[in-house]
Amino acid sequence: MQRKVISMTKPIREEAITELFSSRNININGKLCVAELGCSSGPNALFVATEIVKTVEKICRKHGHSLPEFQIQLNDLPGNDFNSIFQSSLPSFQAELLPVLQEVGCPNQYCFVSGVPGSFYSRLFAAKTLHFVHSSYSLMWLSKVPEGLEMNKENIYMSSKSPAQVINAYYEQFRSDFSTFLRCRSEEVVSGGRMVLTILGRKSEDASSKECCYIWELLALSLQNMVSEGVVEKEKLESFNIPQYTPSAEEVRKEVEKEGSFTISRLESSEITWASCGPEPNNNDAGEYLTQCMRSVDEPLLVNHFGQLVIEPLFQIYAKILSQRISDEDAKFFNVTVSLTARSEQLPSS
Repeated sequence: MQRKVISMTKPIREEAITELFSSRNININGKLCVAELGCSSGPNALFVATEIVKTVEKICRKHGHSLPEFQIQLNDLPGNDFNSIFQSSLPSFQAELLPVLQEVGCPNQYCFVSGVPGSFYSRLFAAKTLHFVHSSYSLMWLSKVPEGLEMNKENIYMSSKSPAQVINAYYEQFRSDFSTFLRCRSEEVVSGGRMVLTILGRKSEDASSKECCYIWELLALSLQNMVSEGVVEKEKLESFNIPQYTPSAEEVRKEVEKEGSFTISRLESSEITWASCGPEPNNNDAGEYLTQCMRSVDEPLLVNHFGQLVIEPLFQIYAKILSQRISDEDAKFFNVTVSLTARSEQLPSS
């Protein structure tokens, strides 16, 4: 699913890279430093980096410029399997780019890849070293579960049944986290540098709308089934909440403008149906595939709270529910993509 969303937003990244190289206010100076935030450890970890190198090569060839060296910095939380990236994904990355680099007479060692463990809600890189930052399907995750969710009971996330104070608690946590993220990146990105961020979001201004909460309501329903069967304790369910917020484009715009370190070059929304999340559009296994996608990100949270024993039966129930809903409804995910430019530093007035 993430690969499809990344492919959908490719024109926005290409535009940002092209504008980066055409700007007179930025000096690449022979080295392009790129950060991928929330890289995970699967096949998508270096997918965008490969695309960026190819885009830059085309730009440089068109204008007769020398290709810069590439410093690719992959970030995720310390628990991420960085070794898997370097053992599995990096050799494929190098092999795919070898003919591109050889064509312009560059050595294979023109791309330097490193792992940077840590939360992107803190400083990660040296000041004014990044030229381009990319993140896809990561920034909807909050730094922590918001406080004040005691009245959310068995919802596990925002829903139409959640009290207003729960909705507000989620929103305030998002505002705080996203502002912190922008402030940290403003110290690391050079003036005129670019960021392209894609966030799982929503089209409606209603934070509890079905378009952003439905996938979690169905997981909650699966857990409620296990409570009724006596497999999960009701108190356990009522104390579990997902640390995620899916913002609207307008909420993203407000926070960027309020924080003030970046200008918005482009702000767009897109959508992808649940049925098209599988390898083949509208395939019969879409429910199972979507369940696997959700499990890959949810399982650590669920194991930590409910224990390992509930995981298999939980996702078996969840897969059946998702498959049925995909068959009966045209459910969709909505995405918000924002392309940002770091403001030029203002010299102090004399």
